[in-house]
Amino acid sequence: MEPKISTTSESQGAAHETATATDWAQHNPVKRGSGNNFRERFDSFFEISFRKSTVGREVRGGLVTFMTMAYIVILNPLILGGVADVTGGSLDRPQVAAVTGLTAGVMTILFGLVANLPFGLAAGLGINSFLAVSVVGQVTWAEAMGLVVINGLIIVLLSATKLRELIFRAVPAQLKIAITVGIGLFIAFIGLVDAGFVRSSGAASPPVQLGDGGSITTIPTLTFILGLLIMGVLMARKVKGALLIGILGTTVIAIILEAIFKLGPSFANGQPNPGGWNLNVPTLPDAIVSVPDLGLIGAFDFNAFGRIGWLAAIMLVFTLVFTNFFDAVGTLTGLTKEAGLADKEGNFPRLKSSLIVEGIGAVAGGATSSSSNTIYIDSAAGVGEGARTGFASVITGVLFLLAMFLTPLTQVVPLEVAGAALVVVGVLMVSQIKDVTWSEFSIGLPVFLTIVVMPLTYSIANGIGVGFISWVVVRSLAGKAKGISPLLWIVAVGFLVYFARGPIEALFGG
Repeated sequence: MEPKISTTSESQGAAHETATATDWAQHNPVKRGSGNNFRERFDSFFEISFRKSTVGREVRGGLVTFMTMAYIVILNPLILGGVADVTGGSLDRPQVAAVTGLTAGVMTILFGLVANLPFGLAAGLGINSFLAVSVVGQVTWAEAMGLVVINGLIIVLLSATKLRELIFRAVPAQLKIAITVGIGLFIAFIGLVDAGFVRSSGAASPPVQLGDGGSITTIPTLTFILGLLIMGVLMARKVKGALLIGILGTTVIAIILEAIFKLGPSFANGQPNPGGWNLNVPTLPDAIVSVPDLGLIGAFDFNAFGRIGWLAAIMLVFTLVFTNFFDAVGTLTGLTKEAGLADKEGNFPRLKSSLIVEGIGAVAGGATSSSSNTIYIDSAAGVGEGARTGFASVITGVLFLLAMFLTPLTQVVPLEVAGAALVVVGVLMVSQIKDVTWSEFSIGLPVFLTIVVMPLTYSIANGIGVGFISWVVVRSLAGKAKGISPLLWIVAVGFLVYFARGPIEALFGG
C-alpha cells in the first residue's frame, strides 16, 4: 500500500493528508486549467486544492523562497563582476545584477508554470565561481558564457530524449534519501558559515572553528543565533508563517543593531572587518527604485574552441555539464521529497518537464551572462513554509523581476538572517535519515559518503559522484550486482573521469 505523504510542512502542524505522491506523479484529478470560473481554473491549473495547499500558503512560501535567495542578486555580481578574463576584459557589476534578477525571474516563473513545482531558479554558485576562478583565465567572458550555453543545450537534449530522466530513475531509493539528507546538511553548513558561526581556522587542523578563535565575538553572529532561536520556537509552536515571521522580525532587529553600533560590511575598501555584516548591511536604503541595465543580454560567442583548442574546451564543457546535471538532479530529489511530492522511489510529478526547463535555465544564464541558472536548494525554505505548487514559484519569479528595479531593498536582509532560515530547513531535511537501511553495510557506506561529502567539499555533485561510485563498487563486490542499473555503472564511470579531469586534461593538453 502506498504510504500517505504529508502535503504540508510539519511546521504548519498539519496531519498527513489523503493524497499520495503516486497520485501527484501519475494522476491528474481534473484537466489542468479546467473549471467554471477563474478561481476554479486557477486552482486546477496549479492543483492547489489537490495538493492540500492554499493560495495564502503558496504566497508565503514564494515570498520566503525569494527572501532566502535574494542575496544572489548581490552576490553574483561580486563573483562575476570585475574579474579580468584572458584579454583583461571584465563584466560590469550593475549589469550583472540586472541580468541576474531578470534571468532568475523569467526562469522561475517558467518553471512554476510548466513544472508546477515550488522551486526557484537563479545563477548557480558552483558554476559562477568555476567560471570566475578557472575558465576566464583561459578564455574571454563572452567565450565562457558561450560554453555555458553549450552546456545548457546538452542538458536540454539529454532531458528531451529522456536520458536524464532514465538516469534519475536508475538512482536507488536509498541514495535518493542520502542526497536529501546530504543537501540538508549542506544548506545548514552554508547557513552556519554565512553567519560566521563556523569560520575557517586558517590552520591545517582543525580546518574550521567556532566563531573567532573558538568564541562568538560579533553582533551579526549573535543576530544569527537570535534569529535561529526565534524561528526554532515559532516552528516548534507550529506558528503559520514561522520562517517568514522569523526572517522579517530578525531583520528589524538587525536594522536596529546596525543603527546603534554602525558595524558596516565584513569587507570594505579592500580591508576585512571581522565584526561586520556578511554581504548585506541591514540599513534602510536611501533609494528604493533603480533602472536596470540589460546590456549583457546576448554578449556571448563560441570562439573558445578556436582560442584554447577543442580538447581543452570540451573538458570545460564536460565539467559544466556534470556539475549542472547532477547538482540539479540532487536538488530536485531533496526538495521534492521534503515537499512530500516524491513517491517512495523518489520520483515526482512532471519530472521530464522540470529537467527540460532547468536545462533551459542554463542556456538562458549563458545568453544573459548571468551564469547557468539552476534550481536552488534555498527553495527548501519556501517548502518549509508550506509551498507545494508552481504558484509559489511564480510569486518568487515576479519578486526577482521586481528586484531588478528594487535592488536597494534586496540588500536589507543580512546573510546572517537568511542563514538562520537555512539551518532550520536543514533540520527538516536531515530528519529523513530515519528511512535509511543502516543495518546493511553495503547500503550504509555509500549513503554515509554521499551525505558527508556534500558539506565537506561544498558540492552536491561531489557527494552524488562519490555515492554512485561507492554504491556500484561495494554493492557489486558484496554479491548484489544484479540489482544495479547499467546506467548507474555508466554514470559512475563518468564520475571517475570527472574527478580525474585535472590529470586527464594535463596529460592530453601538455
